[in-house]
Amino acid sequence: MSQTSDPDRFFQTTTSIEEINRKAKKSKNTHGSPIRLQSKILAIIADPADEGRIYVAESAGTTGEKSCVYRGPTTPVTSVALSPDGKIVFAACWDKLIWSWDVATRQPLQKYAGHSDFVKTIICARVVNSDILVSGSADASIIVWDISTRAKLHTLKGHNGALQDLVIDPTTYSPATPSSTIFSGGSDREIRRWTVSRERSIEAEQTQPILEHETSVYKLFFDGDDDLWTASADGTAKCLSRERDWKSDTVLTHPDFVRDVVVDDRGGWVVTGCRDEEVRVWNRATGALHHTFSGHFEEVTGLLLVNQTVISVSIDATIRKWSLKPQDLNKAKVEAEEAKSGVAEEIMEPAKPSLMTAEEEEELADLMDDSE
Repeated sequence: MSQTSDPDRFFQTTTSIEEINRKAKKSKNTHGSPIRLQSKILAIIADPADEGRIYVAESAGTTGEKSCVYRGPTTPVTSVALSPDGKIVFAACWDKLIWSWDVATRQPLQKYAGHSDFVKTIICARVVNSDILVSGSADASIIVWDISTRAKLHTLKGHNGALQDLVIDPTTYSPATPSSTIFSGGSDREIRRWTVSRERSIEAEQTQPILEHETSVYKLFFDGDDDLWTASADGTAKCLSRERDWKSDTVLTHPDFVRDVVVDDRGGWVVTGCRDEEVRVWNRATGALHHTFSGHFEEVTGLLLVNQTVISVSIDATIRKWSLKPQDLNKAKVEAEEAKSGVAEEIMEPAKPSLMTAEEEEELADLMDDSE
């Protein structure tokens, strides 16, 4: 262990000091044209009414776009969703509540209380002209809510660990249909299927949990072929084939937890976000790694595909964008190869300080790794 004259580092090992210095240096890069916020970013969603606008959830307890902020929670926000008509924004929160705001006025609306632990994931859907909200929690339950009345319609139980993600099966969804199928991923490694409606919500009949991962399933994403892509703490992203009863037919291996996955059907790419700070682009047909976008200096927590641009968010409090257009991707690959050879130098800018206390930082780290 080396010695230091810095009193703030008296009890840190050489390895930890080196890691702090590495991140401090990397934090100044401008790869991906970063937008820097004041606190860790835990989730991202698109605005279906405007391709140039996104919503993000911050650990400082706020949610919103860069141009406006929806305030209220005093604890980290873990997930964001919009009502089917796009007029209400919802935020899942550490305080066990789901908050909501009027999108246009930013005025707070109802709170939805029913979970006994952190609310980890939320989605909205319209079922027979009625809007419902579905939430998954660290308490291992899923709750179906009536958005307009705040009534708890149904509580679904089956997972043995925290819920991590919810997604609607696109083959079953239509605003006019009486029910839809929702897939859930949890820290118990299971993926389960639920038939959800206003009148009755149950685990899908004649189904068993899908067990294709060794540990936590963080994200679920349906591609254009209606196959299911998954991101897991076991260090893999997988394509589960609908035709093969949800068995893996593609496995993308990573050096660390995979936090998110999206698929660019037009370009034939699979994009993954990893705890090792990298955004990777894979050839969907061959499963080969094509390129790695480096820019984040902390864990990547979410990805969003808008046309042929991937937007990534991270614990490092930055939003970055990466083009998948052929000419842009080829250019990025050449520049990365040149940088490895020492030909190109990074452009640096100062990073903004975190708004979280040391105790809050530790609590957030525990939440992010609660599946380990």
